[in-house]
Amino acid sequence: MTGSNESFPPGFLWGTATAAYQIEGAAQEDGRTPSIWDTFSRTPGKVLGGDTGDVAVDHYHRMRDDVRMMADLGLGAYRFSVSWPRVQPTGRGPAVERGLDFYRALTDELLAAGITPSLTLYHWDLPQELEDAGGWPVRDTAYRFAEYAGLVARALGDRVEMWTTLNEPWCSAFLGYGSGVHAPGRTDPVAALRAAHHLNLGHGLAVEALRAALPGRARIGVSLNPSAVRPLTGSAGDLDAQRRIDALANRVFTGPMLTGAYPSDLLADTAHLTDWPFVQEGDAATAGRPLDFLGINYYAPAVVSAADAPSPAGANRDGHGVSDYSPWPGSEAVTFHQPPGELTAMDWSVDPTGLYDLLMRYAREAPGVALMITENGAAYDDKPAADGTVHDPDRIRYLHGHLAAVRRAMLDGADVRGYFLWSLMDNFEWSYGYSKRFGAVYVDYETQRRTPKSSAEWYGRVARTGVLPYPMLEE
Repeated sequence: MTGSNESFPPGFLWGTATAAYQIEGAAQEDGRTPSIWDTFSRTPGKVLGGDTGDVAVDHYHRMRDDVRMMADLGLGAYRFSVSWPRVQPTGRGPAVERGLDFYRALTDELLAAGITPSLTLYHWDLPQELEDAGGWPVRDTAYRFAEYAGLVARALGDRVEMWTTLNEPWCSAFLGYGSGVHAPGRTDPVAALRAAHHLNLGHGLAVEALRAALPGRARIGVSLNPSAVRPLTGSAGDLDAQRRIDALANRVFTGPMLTGAYPSDLLADTAHLTDWPFVQEGDAATAGRPLDFLGINYYAPAVVSAADAPSPAGANRDGHGVSDYSPWPGSEAVTFHQPPGELTAMDWSVDPTGLYDLLMRYAREAPGVALMITENGAAYDDKPAADGTVHDPDRIRYLHGHLAAVRRAMLDGADVRGYFLWSLMDNFEWSYGYSKRFGAVYVDYETQRRTPKSSAEWYGRVARTGVLPYPMLEE
């Protein structure tokens, strides 16, 4: 770090991010049908405390107040996801206009407040009817996703210029169909690989559908959660473990999406499970349709080593729960290690260097494609003080360090266009239910009252000024 303030360039996008199932609630209103997360969360034992997203933080009914809160904080952009079963309840056929009307109203409110809308088509809420037909391991789901993308684009293309196809397809494929700690909760390594491929294919088909329906000014990308994978030692075994996890965490998606081909070592590592017959000629090229930006979601690096036996409890690198099944098909024996140092409430290490390394990597591997931090943030055990205020200096330090890493990468040549804090407000944290708080805004789940934390005020100042202060301010 330097000893003086760091300025970000004019036009840098400062925003926050959310996901539909985590905040909207209104699970059975206006024609919405169950998604895989509705089914999963209502299955006993799947989500901590038996929590569901049925009400969440009631954003569906409090949307205008939430947009006003964003504007009051000085935020310039908002990344939200569309609920697929709210717009297309069966995953097939025409859209439900009542569902689209919510997103029309949301984007209108954002634009009126001077906030740039950034729309994500898929943040894990597959219509249950499509899962019943086979889900992402089935090829038809990719075509259904492209159809849905076209419906949303035709409805909102006049309002939204920034479009993201998928959010963290690694989680959808490998936590949803491999370890089973995410919806739909299946535990089949081959199904996980099939799902990964059809997510790649669906992404490419959706890009084609978006290009056909959107005006030329629209920007289209994808949000991945690439892992900064580091070997525990420099031994040959640990370096091979790093290579294996890099293939499954990163290159299974960036290979097709950025180069139009799957990495040969990934195919070799998984050859004892499948010879990938579900990949048809031209699929990887379709997945590699040109992008305007690559979204990077980053929370913590991964440290790995070789192992003699599987270690499934340590295999869930993102801390999304413990399973008897590994999310690493063909590399189940790799051991994951907890790095030393500070941890968040998720037991994730605080290490901004991983974000810097990823930005520089994709600046090299995707030249000409803008980079966007589409998620970055931390969960802490936030509690209101006696006067009702919520102070979270740990989150401010976390954000300061990671924003400094972003600026350093930009100075070293990475074309980073924006940063979206995860998350705008506390919400349903997937298999952890309401036990983990990532929000810059505190939510009292009993009353739904919103209270901006000190990190929200701090981040709002950075967003308004474009200046990262040194020394760090912790009001």
